[in-house]
Parts: sequence; C-alpha cells; structure tokens
Amino acid sequence: MKLYTKRGDDGSTGLFGGQRVAKDSLRVETYGTVDELNAALGLAAVACRHEDLRQLLTGLQARLFDLGSDLASPRARQGAEEEEGVIPRIAARHVHDVEKLIDQVWNPLPPMQTFILPGGSELAARLHLVRTICRRAERLCVALGKVEPLGDHVVVYLNRLSDLFFALARRANQLEGVEDVPWKK
Repeated sequence: MKLYTKRGDDGSTGLFGGQRVAKDSLRVETYGTVDELNAALGLAAVACRHEDLRQLLTGLQARLFDLGSDLASPRARQGAEEEEGVIPRIAARHVHDVEKLIDQVWNPLPPMQTFILPGGSELAARLHLVRTICRRAERLCVALGKVEPLGDHVVVYLNRLSDLFFALARRANQLEGVEDVPWKK
C-alpha cells in the first residue's frame, strides 16, 4: 500500500463510507483538530518521567484516535447511537471514565486559591497546551453539531477531557515538585 493516493489532489478527502468532502469542511477541520490534540498529547507523553501518568496519557491517545474515527464517520441522524462495530463511537461510559480519572487526579492536589497560569514544569506547560487544543476541538464539535449529525456524548467527552488535562497539568507540577503559577492582577 502506498502512502499517497493522489485522490486528494483536488482538495477533497474521503470520509469513512466513501463520501468525498472538501478538505476545508467543518467536519475535516474538527477531526483534524482532534488529530492535532492527539499529537500534542504525544509530546506531553514523551516528556513524562512518571510511568503511571505516561500510561494514562497514552491510553487517552488511543481514545482520541477513536474520537477522530467517530468524527470522520458521519452518523445517519443526530444523536444516533450505533452499536460499536467497525467504527468506535464515543459513549456515556467514556465520559464516566474521564470523570473518574478527574477525581483520582484532583484528590491529592492542594486546593486552588487563585487562577493558575499555564506553566510550572515543562510537562505541565505541555498539558496546558493540550487542554487549550482540546477546548478548540470542543468548540468545533459544537459548531459541527449544529449543521451535521454528531453523537450525544462527543461534546461532553471533550469538555470533561479538557478538565482532566487541567487536573493533569496541576498533578504534573506536584509530581515534579514545582509550584503552580498563580495569576496575579
């Protein structure tokens, strides 16, 4: 199999199922942003010296790959919850899994006294960047959901995932022995 197909030379790309769309379509922009999110998460994972945390990050990468597949595979109707088969779909259980992770990561952290600026350790800074890309992906999914069918749990999943990345950035600083950077007026 060749890496290049030449089918996209006209500015179009194929979705799962064979439909062709413009490469600048909102759907392609949305799953492309999820791909960017996954790549940024990979940068964070390679900078992580803590095995448990690195495994968590790489596990999240696998789920983001599933999310990209979900977004690249249009649904028949808004909120259609097809059985997982060929195409993995983001479901309520994925949201619940992220909520459990947030609680596990957040519990050992000191209470927040002020807003926190992105930074501290290198790993925390990378995770804050991941969080902002995740928020952009969420905004794009909201926009996409207004014009095309989207699963019920996709936006919620990204919303929780960005909260998890915030918690992970704080946890990374804690593990690295670096204070969070407080915002000062």
